[in-house]
Amino acid sequence: METSRSFKDRLNTAMVARGIKAAELSRLTGLSKARISQYTNGIYAAKPNALCLIAEALDVSEAWLMGRDVPMGRADNTPLSPPDNISVLGVASYPVLGDIACGLPTLAYQDADEFVCGADINADFCLTAKGDSMTGARIYDGDIVYIKQTDAVDNGDIAAVIIEDEATLKRVYYYPEQSKLVLTPENPKYEPLVFIGRELENIKIIGRAVAFQSKL
Repeated sequence: METSRSFKDRLNTAMVARGIKAAELSRLTGLSKARISQYTNGIYAAKPNALCLIAEALDVSEAWLMGRDVPMGRADNTPLSPPDNISVLGVASYPVLGDIACGLPTLAYQDADEFVCGADINADFCLTAKGDSMTGARIYDGDIVYIKQTDAVDNGDIAAVIIEDEATLKRVYYYPEQSKLVLTPENPKYEPLVFIGRELENIKIIGRAVAFQSKL
Protein backbone atom coordinates (compact mmCIF):
# COMPACT_ATOMS: atom_id res chain seq x y z
CA MET A 1 0.00 0.00 0.00
CA GLU A 2 1.09 3.59 -0.57
CA THR A 3 0.80 4.33 3.16
CA SER A 4 3.22 1.53 4.04
CA ARG A 5 5.73 2.75 1.44
CA SER A 6 5.53 6.36 2.65
CA PHE A 7 5.91 5.29 6.26
CA LYS A 8 8.83 3.00 5.40
CA ASP A 9 10.66 5.75 3.50
CA ARG A 10 10.18 8.31 6.26
CA LEU A 11 11.12 5.81 8.98
CA ASN A 12 14.37 4.83 7.27
CA THR A 13 15.19 8.49 6.59
CA ALA A 14 14.66 9.38 10.26
CA MET A 15 16.73 6.42 11.49
CA VAL A 16 19.65 7.46 9.29
CA ALA A 17 19.31 11.11 10.31
CA ARG A 18 19.30 10.22 14.01
CA GLY A 19 21.97 7.53 13.69
CA ILE A 20 19.67 4.91 15.20
CA LYS A 21 19.68 1.33 13.96
CA ALA A 22 16.80 -1.14 14.16
CA ALA A 23 18.03 -2.88 17.31
CA GLU A 24 18.38 0.45 19.13
CA LEU A 25 14.93 1.58 17.95
CA SER A 26 13.51 -1.68 19.28
CA ARG A 27 15.11 -1.01 22.67
CA LEU A 28 13.93 2.62 22.81
CA THR A 29 10.33 1.84 21.87
CA GLY A 30 9.83 -1.57 23.47
CA LEU A 31 8.64 -2.90 20.10
CA SER A 32 10.04 -6.23 18.95
CA LYS A 33 12.89 -6.37 16.45
CA ALA A 34 10.61 -8.36 14.15
CA ARG A 35 8.02 -5.60 14.13
CA ILE A 36 10.64 -2.91 13.51
CA SER A 37 11.88 -5.02 10.57
CA GLN A 38 8.34 -5.18 9.15
CA TYR A 39 8.10 -1.39 9.35
CA THR A 40 11.52 -0.67 7.82
CA ASN A 41 10.79 -3.08 4.96
CA GLY A 42 7.38 -1.56 4.22
CA ILE A 43 5.35 -4.66 5.06
CA TYR A 44 3.13 -2.71 7.44
CA ALA A 45 2.66 0.89 8.54
CA ALA A 46 2.65 1.45 12.29
CA LYS A 47 -0.69 1.78 14.07
CA PRO A 48 -1.29 4.72 16.43
CA ASN A 49 0.34 3.43 19.60
CA ALA A 50 3.47 2.19 17.82
CA LEU A 51 3.57 5.35 15.68
CA CYS A 52 3.71 7.54 18.80
CA LEU A 53 6.47 5.42 20.36
CA ILE A 54 8.60 5.53 17.20
CA ALA A 55 8.08 9.26 16.64
CA GLU A 56 9.10 10.01 20.23
CA ALA A 57 12.19 7.78 20.01
CA LEU A 58 13.31 9.42 16.74
CA ASP A 59 12.24 12.93 17.81
CA VAL A 60 10.14 13.45 14.70
CA SER A 61 6.57 14.51 14.01
CA GLU A 62 3.97 11.74 13.79
CA ALA A 63 2.35 13.47 10.82
CA TRP A 64 5.72 13.68 9.01
CA LEU A 65 6.43 10.04 9.75
CA MET A 66 3.10 9.13 8.12
CA GLY A 67 4.18 10.87 4.90
CA ARG A 68 2.46 14.24 5.38
CA ASP A 69 3.96 17.40 3.89
CA VAL A 70 4.95 18.90 7.25
CA PRO A 71 8.31 19.62 8.96
CA MET A 72 10.23 16.56 10.13
CA GLY A 73 10.94 17.78 13.65
CA ARG A 74 8.49 17.83 16.51
CA ALA A 75 6.81 21.23 16.83
CA ASP A 76 7.98 23.87 19.26
CA ASN A 77 4.76 24.32 21.22
CA THR A 78 5.69 27.61 22.90
CA PRO A 79 3.20 30.21 21.62
CA LEU A 80 4.31 33.73 20.77
CA SER A 81 2.60 36.42 22.84
CA PRO A 82 1.13 39.33 20.82
CA PRO A 83 0.93 42.86 22.23
CA ASP A 84 -1.82 43.29 24.83
CA ASN A 85 -3.90 45.53 22.58
CA ILE A 86 -3.88 43.20 19.56
CA SER A 87 -6.05 40.14 18.97
CA VAL A 88 -4.53 37.77 16.47
CA LEU A 89 -6.77 35.80 14.13
CA GLY A 90 -5.20 33.08 12.05
CA VAL A 91 -5.81 30.19 9.74
CA ALA A 92 -3.96 26.89 10.04
CA SER A 93 -4.00 23.46 8.46
CA TYR A 94 -4.15 20.27 10.49
CA PRO A 95 -3.75 16.68 9.25
CA VAL A 96 -6.84 14.52 9.78
CA LEU A 97 -5.31 11.26 11.03
CA GLY A 98 -8.50 9.22 11.01
CA ASP A 99 -11.60 8.40 13.04
CA ILE A 100 -12.00 8.29 16.79
CA ALA A 101 -14.89 6.57 18.51
CA CYS A 102 -17.49 8.42 20.54
CA GLY A 103 -18.94 5.11 21.66
CA LEU A 104 -17.01 1.87 21.56
CA PRO A 105 -13.28 2.23 20.77
CA THR A 106 -12.34 2.05 17.10
CA LEU A 107 -9.19 2.15 15.00
CA ALA A 108 -7.79 5.68 14.88
CA TYR A 109 -5.38 5.46 11.94
CA GLN A 110 -6.64 5.56 8.36
CA ASP A 111 -5.18 6.31 4.95
CA ALA A 112 -6.43 9.89 5.23
CA ASP A 113 -4.87 12.76 3.32
CA GLU A 114 -7.52 15.35 4.08
CA PHE A 115 -6.66 18.62 5.81
CA VAL A 116 -9.04 20.86 7.71
CA CYS A 117 -8.49 24.61 7.88
CA GLY A 118 -9.60 26.58 10.87
CA ALA A 119 -8.54 29.21 13.38
CA ASP A 120 -5.07 28.85 14.80
CA ILE A 121 -5.97 27.05 18.01
CA ASN A 122 -2.61 25.48 18.88
CA ALA A 123 -3.58 21.95 17.85
CA ASP A 124 -1.34 19.30 16.25
CA PHE A 125 -3.84 17.14 14.35
CA CYS A 126 -7.53 16.31 13.96
CA LEU A 127 -9.69 13.23 14.31
CA THR A 128 -13.21 12.66 13.04
CA ALA A 129 -15.71 11.82 15.78
CA LYS A 130 -17.77 8.67 15.27
CA GLY A 131 -20.74 7.79 17.45
CA ASP A 132 -22.78 9.59 20.10
CA SER A 133 -21.09 9.05 23.46
CA MET A 134 -19.86 12.67 23.69
CA THR A 135 -23.06 14.51 22.76
CA GLY A 136 -23.27 16.00 26.26
CA ALA A 137 -20.09 17.90 25.40
CA ARG A 138 -21.71 18.96 22.07
CA ILE A 139 -19.44 16.63 20.07
CA TYR A 140 -21.51 14.76 17.50
CA ASP A 141 -20.94 12.06 14.90
CA GLY A 142 -18.92 13.51 12.02
CA ASP A 143 -17.52 16.48 13.96
CA ILE A 144 -13.84 17.30 13.51
CA VAL A 145 -12.04 17.27 16.88
CA TYR A 146 -8.79 19.24 17.17
CA ILE A 147 -6.18 17.52 19.32
CA LYS A 148 -3.16 18.99 21.11
CA GLN A 149 -0.60 16.21 21.38
CA THR A 150 0.29 15.32 24.99
CA ASP A 151 0.65 12.15 27.05
CA ALA A 152 -0.89 13.63 30.21
CA VAL A 153 -4.05 15.65 30.88
CA ASP A 154 -5.86 17.04 33.92
CA ASN A 155 -8.76 15.15 35.43
CA GLY A 156 -11.95 16.09 33.61
CA ASP A 157 -10.22 16.95 30.33
CA ILE A 158 -11.56 15.40 27.14
CA ALA A 159 -8.76 13.39 25.56
CA ALA A 160 -7.97 11.02 22.73
CA VAL A 161 -6.91 7.75 24.30
CA ILE A 162 -5.37 4.68 22.66
CA ILE A 163 -6.52 1.35 24.11
CA GLU A 164 -4.09 -1.17 22.62
CA ASP A 165 -4.44 -0.29 18.88
CA GLU A 166 -7.85 1.37 19.13
CA ALA A 167 -8.83 4.90 20.08
CA THR A 168 -11.66 6.61 21.89
CA LEU A 169 -12.58 10.17 22.93
CA LYS A 170 -13.63 10.49 26.57
CA ARG A 171 -13.24 12.56 29.72
CA VAL A 172 -10.22 11.29 31.64
CA TYR A 173 -10.00 10.73 35.40
CA TYR A 174 -6.81 9.20 36.79
CA TYR A 175 -6.40 8.10 40.42
CA PRO A 176 -2.72 7.23 40.96
CA GLU A 177 -3.16 6.08 44.54
CA GLN A 178 -5.53 3.39 43.25
CA SER A 179 -3.73 2.81 39.93
CA LYS A 180 -7.10 3.44 38.29
CA LEU A 181 -8.08 5.22 35.09
CA VAL A 182 -11.71 6.05 34.30
CA LEU A 183 -12.74 7.14 30.79
CA THR A 184 -16.15 8.76 31.10
CA PRO A 185 -18.58 9.40 28.21
CA GLU A 186 -20.90 12.41 27.97
CA ASN A 187 -24.02 10.37 27.27
CA PRO A 188 -25.89 8.52 30.06
CA LYS A 189 -26.59 5.50 27.86
CA TYR A 190 -22.88 4.59 27.94
CA GLU A 191 -21.01 3.23 30.96
CA PRO A 192 -17.56 4.57 31.93
CA LEU A 193 -14.55 2.47 30.90
CA VAL A 194 -12.51 1.54 33.99
CA PHE A 195 -8.92 0.26 33.93
CA ILE A 196 -6.96 -0.83 37.00
CA GLY A 197 -3.41 -1.92 37.70
CA ARG A 198 -1.62 -3.67 34.86
CA GLU A 199 -4.49 -2.91 32.48
CA LEU A 200 -3.03 0.60 32.30
CA GLU A 201 0.00 -0.75 30.44
CA ASN A 202 -2.10 -1.05 27.27
CA ILE A 203 -3.42 2.51 27.44
CA LYS A 204 -1.84 5.72 26.17
CA ILE A 205 -3.16 9.27 26.10
CA ILE A 206 -2.22 10.81 22.74
CA GLY A 207 -3.69 14.27 23.15
CA ARG A 208 -6.16 16.69 24.72
CA ALA A 209 -9.19 17.88 22.77
CA VAL A 210 -8.90 21.65 22.42
CA ALA A 211 -11.72 22.42 19.95
CA PHE A 212 -14.22 20.86 17.60
CA GLN A 213 -15.81 21.81 14.32
CA SER A 214 -19.33 20.77 13.39
CA LYS A 215 -20.62 20.26 9.87
CA LEU A 216 -23.92 21.95 9.01
